[in-house]
Amino acid sequence: MPHPRGTASRRRVGVLLHPTALPGSPVCGTFGAAARDWLHALARQGIRVWQVLPLAPPDGTGSPYSSPSSFAINPWLLDAQDLSDEGFITPDDLQALPLAAPADAAGGEQLDFALAAQRADALGRSMRLRWAGQPADRHEAFQRWCIGQSRWLRDHAAFMVLRREHAGLPWWDWAHELAVHRETALEHWRCTHRSDLLEQDLLQWHLDRQWRRLRALASDLGVEILGDLPFYVARDSADVWSNRSLFSIAGDGRLHQQSGVPPDYFSATGQLWGTPVYTWGRHRRTGFRWWRDRLRRQWDLADRLRLDHFRALAAYWSVPGSDDTAMNGRWQRSPGGELLACLKRDAGGYLPIVAEDLGVITPDVERLRDRFHLPGMKVLQFAFDGNADNPYLPANIKGSGWVVYTGTHDNPTSLGWWERLEQSSRDQVAATLERSVEAPGWQLLELGLSTSAALVVAPLQDLLHLDDAARFNTPGTVGGNWMWRLPALDGALNGALEGYGVRAEVWSRR
Repeated sequence: MPHPRGTASRRRVGVLLHPTALPGSPVCGTFGAAARDWLHALARQGIRVWQVLPLAPPDGTGSPYSSPSSFAINPWLLDAQDLSDEGFITPDDLQALPLAAPADAAGGEQLDFALAAQRADALGRSMRLRWAGQPADRHEAFQRWCIGQSRWLRDHAAFMVLRREHAGLPWWDWAHELAVHRETALEHWRCTHRSDLLEQDLLQWHLDRQWRRLRALASDLGVEILGDLPFYVARDSADVWSNRSLFSIAGDGRLHQQSGVPPDYFSATGQLWGTPVYTWGRHRRTGFRWWRDRLRRQWDLADRLRLDHFRALAAYWSVPGSDDTAMNGRWQRSPGGELLACLKRDAGGYLPIVAEDLGVITPDVERLRDRFHLPGMKVLQFAFDGNADNPYLPANIKGSGWVVYTGTHDNPTSLGWWERLEQSSRDQVAATLERSVEAPGWQLLELGLSTSAALVVAPLQDLLHLDDAARFNTPGTVGGNWMWRLPALDGALNGALEGYGVRAEVWSRR
């Protein structure tokens, strides 16, 4: 993708697939053999971008956008077979791990959150029990890594163990000295929980090792990893617990100001997200250290990041913490320009960020995006409302500085979208294509490839012509999301990727 918006560059295509949806392992997709096979499959067909969702641990609903840590990786993704092959656990340990029922090495078609968490806990215990017998060079590598990650790892490990110790209660319901992160109390507590803390450290070290190995393979194959970064962080998280002054929250967990978006055409009361907004003055005084640490960590995990809710870097909707709707919020200015300038210096002069600029975007947001030469997003499912000025219509997508999507993880699959689309919109799609619609995902993809955008991305479900039974997330709902898994890396998948690659090769030469 171009550094400055609109300059020439070889265009590329990508696929959106979160690692939890990979097949070939019990309970949950992992960073193991299926992930390596997936990268090889992409590379064979000239598909140069793999987009993932946040790799962070999910919340209780399975969402990686409301994580207990902005820095950690989801333990569900750790591949046990690779650990056994390397001797970090024994074959007996591997066989004793919880499995999906009935036991099936290929895994089921849906992710079981509770079973995935049980399996990760059991894997942590097995690694800890075998740790003393590991060679000295492994102990040395582990210690070096822990020291290098200490600014987040120490608090993350403590937070996860304390949360388990308190039966999942949020941090503001813990014993007071622990809830307020009093260091003397924490030091005493750590002395009595060394084994549990070691488990958490080992989990994160191995997740980091396995993911970095995948990143190295992707680099060798010429595949870019496009990651994802939520703008806000969860109220009940290690980030807020250990850095409370950076967030608009009291020591007892009460929100002073919370995040959301104002009332609009879709919601008369707006959206209330319930995460604390940032105390930007404190971030400024610390030189944006927490944000810069956060982005350094994420750039260690991905080549480029999609920054969710980018518009909040220009101004954010701040709602009183006691309100139960977003109606009484007000716009507050953000120091987004200052922050992005710091991040740009940290990144060596070029920001590897895609701005999620969907929805009603004001000129100040566009100016901020363009000032730092950041690609924006266009989603084709949003294009066909009958308005000739719709910014998502292919004819209105000008220049190369865009990432064009058929849909995202928050949209229905393109087939599901088409099945519910009004006839007037269907007619507009057909008129734009100049033919009838038979495979909505593929035909939306063709429209994306007809633009001058530098990158076009399709969710894998669209390439496989799947309906909403394969939908990954429905915003505003709390059940049935984040669970879909690809049944297999088989001939149907390879055929879909091959067809995508052929189209992409023709498009990239235009």
